[in-house]
Amino acid sequence: MKILIVGGGKVIYFLCRTFVSKGYIVTVINRDHDECVRLSRRLKVTVVHGDGSDPQILEEAGANTANAILAITPNDEDNLVICQLADLQFHIPRTLALVNDPDNEEVFRQLGIKTALSTTYILSSLIEQRASFDEITNLIPVGEGKVNVMELLLNENSPVIGQTLRDIAMPENSLVAVILRDDETIVPRGATILQSADRLIVMTLPENYSQVLKKLTGESE
Repeated sequence: MKILIVGGGKVIYFLCRTFVSKGYIVTVINRDHDECVRLSRRLKVTVVHGDGSDPQILEEAGANTANAILAITPNDEDNLVICQLADLQFHIPRTLALVNDPDNEEVFRQLGIKTALSTTYILSSLIEQRASFDEITNLIPVGEGKVNVMELLLNENSPVIGQTLRDIAMPENSLVAVILRDDETIVPRGATILQSADRLIVMTLPENYSQVLKKLTGESE
């Protein structure tokens, strides 16, 4: 896969390092000449010095053959223009724009950006939900925040202890995907019995996560 990344800062370095480790071909477009030099010395990526919202720079960076583009500059207007050019002029199949101002997220989608990612919204949602329950050890919103994946600890007071999964009336659009029990990883079935100290990997929609937690822990938000 060939990926174009437009932006700067430490996050660019770590993104590039991750993508390269997976075998992707990565090209970075950055306005800062010194940062371009540092990236080219530290990583096996192609680095283009210039403005990623300039069609000529995008073409020089290989936009005509790219499979995906990530516009993650600190300027929402630039990210919007970059993704629109990538889609309409270069027909890059996958476009992702960072939305620094969460109020712009819906605007981006209305203007045709396939994936608009608001880190402010995702982080605030994660913090708010994580702070509500001691039993949650990890909570990760995925799919632009449309799905929550959480690790939930069952203690001796959990109302579902000793019950099989088939006997628990889980809220709609929720799933106990995995049980971590001591050193064992269990893909549960209907006959699986829940035990104290089980760690459940649970998938829910954001709007029903509190119902799921109440069902499994007995606590309400």
